[in-house]
Amino acid sequence: MSSAFDAIVVGSGAAGLYTALCFSERLGQGGRVGLITKGHLRTSASCWAQGGIAAVLDASDTFALHFQDTLRAGAGLCDGAAVAILVREAPRHIQHLLQLGVNFDRNPDGTLALTLEAAHSRHRVLHSADATGKALVETLTDRVLEHPQITVLAATQVIDLVVVAGECRGVWVEREGEVYPLLARATVLATGGGAYVYSQTTNPPSSTGEGVVMAWRRGVQLRDMEFVQFHPTALCFPGAPRFLISEAVRGEGAHLIDSRGRRFLFDYHPQGELAPRDIVSRSVWHYLQETGEKSVFLDLSPIPLATIRRRFPTIARFCQEYHIDIETQPIPVTPAAHYCIGGIATDTIGATSLPGLYAVGEVANTGVHGANRLASNSLLECFVFGERLAKYAPLLDGKLEAVGSPLALELGELDCQEQVREICWRSAGIVRTQASLETGLRQLEALAGQKPNRRSLNLLTYGQLIMQAALYRQESRGTHYRQDFPHPDPQWQQHTIIVNNSLSLTPLTETEPEFPQW
Repeated sequence: MSSAFDAIVVGSGAAGLYTALCFSERLGQGGRVGLITKGHLRTSASCWAQGGIAAVLDASDTFALHFQDTLRAGAGLCDGAAVAILVREAPRHIQHLLQLGVNFDRNPDGTLALTLEAAHSRHRVLHSADATGKALVETLTDRVLEHPQITVLAATQVIDLVVVAGECRGVWVEREGEVYPLLARATVLATGGGAYVYSQTTNPPSSTGEGVVMAWRRGVQLRDMEFVQFHPTALCFPGAPRFLISEAVRGEGAHLIDSRGRRFLFDYHPQGELAPRDIVSRSVWHYLQETGEKSVFLDLSPIPLATIRRRFPTIARFCQEYHIDIETQPIPVTPAAHYCIGGIATDTIGATSLPGLYAVGEVANTGVHGANRLASNSLLECFVFGERLAKYAPLLDGKLEAVGSPLALELGELDCQEQVREICWRSAGIVRTQASLETGLRQLEALAGQKPNRRSLNLLTYGQLIMQAALYRQESRGTHYRQDFPHPDPQWQQHTIIVNNSLSLTPLTETEPEFPQW
């Protein structure tokens, strides 16, 4: 069985849904867009996103400020050209999302409500209470399901790329025990990140990095795989998952305190709770190591009760399940893996090093996040670069036909996911060393020799790619902290590149834009 499409989009999170809609607009009546999801619609990791979307919408804000905030958080590793596109196109995409039916929170006078998040110099983050990702995905899913040019293939696992004469011509899928090709003139990976590779994570079990691994196996260029963002405030309570406590809570005025009620973060950085996310996470980690305590606490008492009830109902409900009343009790929190900055290297229209293959969202590395993502730029990246991809990506010509079969992998039945996740947390977590990374790589290699099943092998390989890049980068920058190289080194102010098993460096694209007056 095989089917042919003008474009195939793999992944049903915010990036995949929006890109599919944009492709359908470009292709018009008669166009065929396939949207593949390994689960079902409305269950992607994007649904877990609480915070919001950053955009310059207020008269006191400017594109230049958003640009500089992004570069400052990115610790010298952002590509200026990509960041300029991101901030300049953001307001237009907010208007498009409103037209599609997304209900962002509003002020009493009807204007869009904007909040402050860490490392932003202005209030510029739109939100839908504390469930922005869910609101976005639900609206976009409704639009996709009603669109006649989009075919949704649910419960369909992509296992490899169809590569013919050096071009990507679609994907190999497995569905109901059958393996067959789905062919396309443009193939888009929007498969999300791989932060589930860590035992302590805010991500769902679906975030296994398989899109990155699948592309790597076909020799596609990866970039900056060592950079993984650890969120400083994940719920830390016996029996509870590491549920994300949004950055917006601190943006609204909550304090991080220790068991004695002291705001300890000022011992590490003058901005305290509103320092860049990598600094806050590392500071909390160091504090817990120094004191031996299990968690620190997020104190919401400085926030008015009405604001807590309006802005954070999802957090309140979840914490209540574990008998934590956020209106009267501080929330015990600890850092956890949250967002993978590294991924498939793309240009500013999502093109990868393999003709016909594109990537968008967390699976891609566009260069906008540098070494440390600015809060609430990630959902924005999905929309800005998803539309650019759909609008400008060239569609391959010629007859669509599959040749050969999927790559043969030595698969077994071993499920070693939990072992992989513990190894990655110990060896390539918030603080890394040469010794920890080398130990982790040896342990993962030993597990690989025991023939894991497909899911475990993908997760294991993703962990190996992170560790190889982290071992290669002999400095500390942004989310990547090497205890044996604790400072940034100007010689390493370049992107790391992985192709097959080869690592190298490539310079940044540092275009300084001129922004029109807001």
